[in-house]
Amino acid sequence: MSDFYKAFEDRYRGSREMIAARLRVYLPFIAPLPALYQPARALDVGCGRGEWLELAAESGFAASGVDLDDAMLAACRARGLEVQTADALATLRAMDDASLALLSAFHVVEHMPFDDVRALLAEALRVLQPGGLLILETPNPENLVVGATSFYLDPSHLRPLPPLLLSFAAEHAGFGRVKVLRLQEDPALRDARFVGLQHVLDGVSPDYAVVAQKAAAPQVLEQFDAAFAPEHGLALGELAHRHDEQLAQAREDARASLEQLAQQAQRVERSTEHLGEQMRVHGEHLHAHGERIHAHGEHIHAHGEHLRTHDEHIRTHGEHIRTHGEDIRAHGEHIRTHDEDIRAHGEHIRTHDEDIR
Repeated sequence: MSDFYKAFEDRYRGSREMIAARLRVYLPFIAPLPALYQPARALDVGCGRGEWLELAAESGFAASGVDLDDAMLAACRARGLEVQTADALATLRAMDDASLALLSAFHVVEHMPFDDVRALLAEALRVLQPGGLLILETPNPENLVVGATSFYLDPSHLRPLPPLLLSFAAEHAGFGRVKVLRLQEDPALRDARFVGLQHVLDGVSPDYAVVAQKAAAPQVLEQFDAAFAPEHGLALGELAHRHDEQLAQAREDARASLEQLAQQAQRVERSTEHLGEQMRVHGEHLHAHGERIHAHGEHIHAHGEHLRTHDEHIRTHGEHIRTHGEDIRAHGEHIRTHDEDIRAHGEHIRTHDEDIR
């Protein structure tokens, strides 16, 4: 089973580098502890491959871890980390009061019966020093895809723990300050203008953590105020509310658009009616103009007939003039011939007179 779980985590939890990058969100919370306690001892239960142990050591803690999976612990030992095969509750019960500055359990409580979770909280409060921190990270069932499907990919998971339940359990156990951090959501969705149904279903932070602090003097606690102040991640209610607001705005926009379209349709209808009236009047004008053109055409036709008759008259008159001209020309020829005869007769008389002389 240990080999199976190691292979399963390698595939589905992510690379060491990715997990280490995600875990850095807790560094502002733990940063004051090494200066408050020397040495600042940290215990990570269910330490897995040891990513958090390395970060804690880099941050100044004397860090150690326990786990029940030998394959996981082999990876830790290969990196020189202080780990042992042990049960979480048994380890805590064997520890002295106020002996730890930091206790963490990443993706552990979902493997435990709830009574054991409450026992872990009670033991954590006992073994932590004043102002010490408990970090419990677990899948977030507010993410509907996580709560309905992906949580059950791990056969060793017992039941999802809602953030309100785990945070209340920490408060009830006696921790002085409890903070819920929602984690690993898509950063682009935090301020996205569009929140669709798919975002509501799977966009909520897929993991969350409860960071619980043991009561301490005010001058100790105030060193952690800056870390506890910001809100983290996306809750289901927030995304659902943004989605509902978006739908309401879309409905309002659609209503306004429909109203605007109705007004435009009314304006178009009025314009169409006005245009139709203009076209009717224009058609009447065109009809009257056509009638005038027709009458003018009739007049032109009649005038053309008159011109044709007049032309025939002119042609007939021309023929008459031509015939008269021919008569005049023939008469002229007759006169010329007669004149020639008279001239010849005159010559004859002149010749006769000369003969007589």
